[in-house]
Amino acid sequence: MPSMGHSTEDDLHTKEMDIRSLSSSHHHSQNMHHIHKVGVPPKQNLFKEFKDNVKETFFSDEPLRPFKDQTKSRKLLLGIETFFPIVGWVRSYNLSKLRGDIIAGLTIASLCIPQDIGYAKLANLDPQYGLYSSFVPPLIYAFMGSSRDIAIGPVAVVSLLLGTLLQDEIDSATNPIEYRRLAFTATFFAGITQATLGFFRLGFLIDFLSHAAIVGFMGGAAITISLQQLKGFLGIKDFTKNSDIISVLRSVFSSVNHGWNWQTILIGAVFLCFLLFAKFLGKRNKKLFWVPAIAPLISVILATFFVFITHAEKKGVAIVRHIDKGINPSSVNDIYFHGEYQSKGFRIGVVAGMVALTEAVAIGRTFAAMKDYQIDGNKEMVALGAMNVVGSMTSCYVATGSFSRSAVNYMAGCQTAVSNIVMSIVVLLTLLFITPLFKYTPNAILAAIIINAVISLIDIQAAILIWKIDKFDFVACMGAFFGVIFVSVEIGLLIAVSISFAKILLQVTRPRTAILGKLPGTSVYRNILQYPEATKIPGILIVRVDSAIYFSNSNYIKERILRWLTDEEEKIKADDPQTIQFLIVEMSPVTDIDTSGINSLEELHNTLQKRDLQLILANPGPTVVDKLHASKFANLIGQDKIFLTVADAVLSCNPKFAEEP
Repeated sequence: MPSMGHSTEDDLHTKEMDIRSLSSSHHHSQNMHHIHKVGVPPKQNLFKEFKDNVKETFFSDEPLRPFKDQTKSRKLLLGIETFFPIVGWVRSYNLSKLRGDIIAGLTIASLCIPQDIGYAKLANLDPQYGLYSSFVPPLIYAFMGSSRDIAIGPVAVVSLLLGTLLQDEIDSATNPIEYRRLAFTATFFAGITQATLGFFRLGFLIDFLSHAAIVGFMGGAAITISLQQLKGFLGIKDFTKNSDIISVLRSVFSSVNHGWNWQTILIGAVFLCFLLFAKFLGKRNKKLFWVPAIAPLISVILATFFVFITHAEKKGVAIVRHIDKGINPSSVNDIYFHGEYQSKGFRIGVVAGMVALTEAVAIGRTFAAMKDYQIDGNKEMVALGAMNVVGSMTSCYVATGSFSRSAVNYMAGCQTAVSNIVMSIVVLLTLLFITPLFKYTPNAILAAIIINAVISLIDIQAAILIWKIDKFDFVACMGAFFGVIFVSVEIGLLIAVSISFAKILLQVTRPRTAILGKLPGTSVYRNILQYPEATKIPGILIVRVDSAIYFSNSNYIKERILRWLTDEEEKIKADDPQTIQFLIVEMSPVTDIDTSGINSLEELHNTLQKRDLQLILANPGPTVVDKLHASKFANLIGQDKIFLTVADAVLSCNPKFAEEP
């Protein structure tokens, strides 16, 4: 076989590949087989390369594309729409859409009012703060958010997380004013965190919390929340402040003889069964979606009326007693902008803000996909951040997208974010006129509403699917789940994040490699484990590296390839006297390589030379090829040892087996 022609180093990137003629022994005729030289990409300007990398990292969605070739007035309007999407869709708004939004808004309002009162208790705040958080934040989001379906307000998981973290710093029972101020401070910094991530287009950071970890965390939080509700459900007065399952169950069963109230249990059990039955009807018949939506409000009305006419509060049934009347008071002066509690509020706010952000973006994307429209994740973050910053100044705590309410909003036929405005108006009217009527609302019904709401967060089918697909993902799922229920919400969240990062590190530092064989009748080489019929080529070992080669994995890849080589040589000595002469590294999946990777290839080449083996590379990508030439490694192994395909590489080593079918 003629040797491949060599180009000088200065014109490697401009010259085309030499074409070599080979004789086909299989067909016993002269056949031309073209071996194309691996192209070297033209040198890029350093500034242009940096600019392209930054663009792909932070501006992959090309946010400025709509501004191209537009007039100044149009660009101004598009600029306003960027921060206030309502300006864009309000021009096409009509009565038909308004009808759908009003129906949806009224429906989710009937669901959110009783939930908000219960969720405020989860956060260890007075009931009105839950209602406040469903008045101002949804209004802000309606103007700045890009999702048509998401319903804004307090949610169970964030309420529990916030309440747990705040309680660790200040006791809400002994110092309620300072506790409330810290809650507003945490909400302010949660909003700042969310808006900052969106403004600097760092939304990809929330993707580091894997789906499996979220499933486990949400499931554990749902169980923890349900257990916390046993205080109100059973009428226990002396209840633990810890959230782990052991402490809660110990507190529950230690109060059996003297702490449980049968009237409270009766109220809670009856209405929990009613709520679960309503949810069952809604799932069985999609047209009855409104039944589980209004069931909580009906439960509150009936339970409140029952307590009022029977005076059950005199028999030990705990009731709400008082909810402040009126709209949100200003809380600007309550936020800690300096001092010890500022740093504590910042830390709590960052954690709560990230969890709220993850939930809201996931919900927004889910419903956007169902209706086939796009949402801008970074715009969503800015909108969520702005509403929480404004909310912190108007006596609200962290609000985000609620899955249960968003699902009801979607099924009720919402068309735009106006449904959030309708909901806010209903909440406003409730704050102005109806809150005194909640005086006799029993805590047991609020507990039943929360338990009914969070049960759906326990996704057993998702956990089973995770187990079937990826065992390591299942470990992350269960780690987060057990961390929440046996230790605390923050520990569960920490475990979820830690395992998610551990998986990334494991995949980066221990990438997969595979031995390739030739599929009969083709020139295609594939993993012999996936295709048992694929045959190895005598005298040649073909290894594929399924990852970029960086400092974190370069040494492992080199050692793994050498282990493959040793294993194959041991098998050959036992079965075949022919030894391995060539090692072909298939580099199609290798998207990048750094200096450590180049050094490892050099060490591999030197090791192979001592063993009289030749290193050959197949199909390196443009980035890899550029770095191989820049480092002179291509010259070290010989430029005729770098091929476009594995078939070409095998042909250069063993023409007979390359041509055989």
